[in-house]
Amino acid sequence: MDGNPPGSSSRVTLDCPDEQQPLLTTQHPDYHIDPMLSLFKAQDGGAIDPTAHVDPQTGAVIEKKTKAERWFVARLDAVLLLYVCISQIIKYLDQQNISAAYVSGMKEELDLYGNEYNYFTTWFNVGYAIFLIPSQIVITHVRPSWWLPVLETCWGVLTIATCKVHNYKQVYILRAFTGAFEATCYPGAIMLLMSWYTPRELALRIGFYHSCQSIGNMLAGALQAAIYNNMDGLHGMSGWRWMFVIDGILTLVVSFAGLFLIPDFPSKPNPWAFWLRPKHIDQAMDRVARFRRADNKKFTFRSVKKAIFSPLFYFFVVMYVATVLGQGGYSYFNLWLKSLKNDDGTARWSVAQINAIPIGGGAISVVMIWFWGFFSDYFQTRWVPVVVQACIGLVPGIIMSIWNVSDNAKYFSYFVCYLSLATAPPIWAWLSDLNPFDAEQRAFTLGFAIAFYYACGAWSGPLIWPASQAPHYAHGWQVTIALWVLVIILACSLRYVELKHIRPRNVKKAEAKIAAQEAEQARLDAEDDDMKKDPVLDQVRPVVSRV
Repeated sequence: MDGNPPGSSSRVTLDCPDEQQPLLTTQHPDYHIDPMLSLFKAQDGGAIDPTAHVDPQTGAVIEKKTKAERWFVARLDAVLLLYVCISQIIKYLDQQNISAAYVSGMKEELDLYGNEYNYFTTWFNVGYAIFLIPSQIVITHVRPSWWLPVLETCWGVLTIATCKVHNYKQVYILRAFTGAFEATCYPGAIMLLMSWYTPRELALRIGFYHSCQSIGNMLAGALQAAIYNNMDGLHGMSGWRWMFVIDGILTLVVSFAGLFLIPDFPSKPNPWAFWLRPKHIDQAMDRVARFRRADNKKFTFRSVKKAIFSPLFYFFVVMYVATVLGQGGYSYFNLWLKSLKNDDGTARWSVAQINAIPIGGGAISVVMIWFWGFFSDYFQTRWVPVVVQACIGLVPGIIMSIWNVSDNAKYFSYFVCYLSLATAPPIWAWLSDLNPFDAEQRAFTLGFAIAFYYACGAWSGPLIWPASQAPHYAHGWQVTIALWVLVIILACSLRYVELKHIRPRNVKKAEAKIAAQEAEQARLDAEDDDMKKDPVLDQVRPVVSRV
């Protein structure tokens, strides 16, 4: 459909005479593709395997997975993917529980009748934005299997401490440090997924991981509803306070497991990762070579400078920030529900119902994230999911900007918002596709984009969605319309640049690297032949052998 450059096909065959077939040099017995054979011109004809496909970014010919490779990917899914998904659910519980607590008694108990709710998010975003990039640099120097669990332990302790707050100032401090410690969790996990999964697998896995935000959001509402109904007043503590205690305990358990389940990077695996054997490391390195992807290295000033001066850096940063800010309206669904009144002035929905109703929207977003992740990988297209969701995002923006519509139309608009929450997986997979040879640039762009979003979120919430205006915001929905239009323009422009300039450049780079490797191998073979022909060496060998 969309995954191959003009003039190439996703299914190819090679009809080369036997004497022209190069020798396979891959050492692992389960693999039958030599990375040195990866590139070829499509017009040369055909095929190592009729089921092979061409990597559109490098021209690499990738054959169908062997049984051993399928088992290896299943192992990654069962341990790495499952762990980061659970960690993301817990992170999002800790991040979103403030919203559930606010509508479950926190507002009244702490006397929060101004914009304090917005500033809870603002202080969290400030800590997140300041600490994210330094943490991204540290994670390339310190093992992720150490760095991520330590940070998770810290924010777990702070989450438990939130149950003891008595005023909004204490909440501000705790939220700022919680944001700082949570900063590297999401980009760090994306870095790990980019390191272990191939382009044909990546978007779906990032989709599974990203969907855990929605799952965490659903659990936050469901958990708060259950706690409020069963633990409110237990040992003299309100239900919303118990939620912070339970969330913090879950966080500490997950952080300890990370010491043994986080695999680090293929070139420097975690020695405590008992589930990874030497053969699995060999398989991972072979997959990196076949897809011509660069492994992660330590951040340097040079790599940061290179990323900043790349036009792709600005494309992805602005596009990601615009998509996430454009999705912001759904976060205020529960505040609108809380504002609804019956004819007699009583609340239309109970506290438990206010927390439970948005769960349906979260379920919608999970399905859409999985769908677009599969779609993006299967058709090897990244721009289509982004543009389609941007068009969907325009619908609630237009309806809610009118505002004088029925409540049913507003329900519809809020639920449609959840259909546009799947932009991040194809965006990050697109970033990985367009930077196959520069892992540092991928990592820095990823970290900076997220940090910049949180920096924008620190002021955009109170400015665009002030709690004092809830549920009718003067400019919020109009801003989302402008942001989605910007996303459409950026995605279409980047698609054009990709086809016109980036793909041909990446293929040439890959060909040059392979030519250099072949020349080096030819030189080594020639030296070896010369040594075998040297009569002096023939006399030395028996002596050395006897010694």
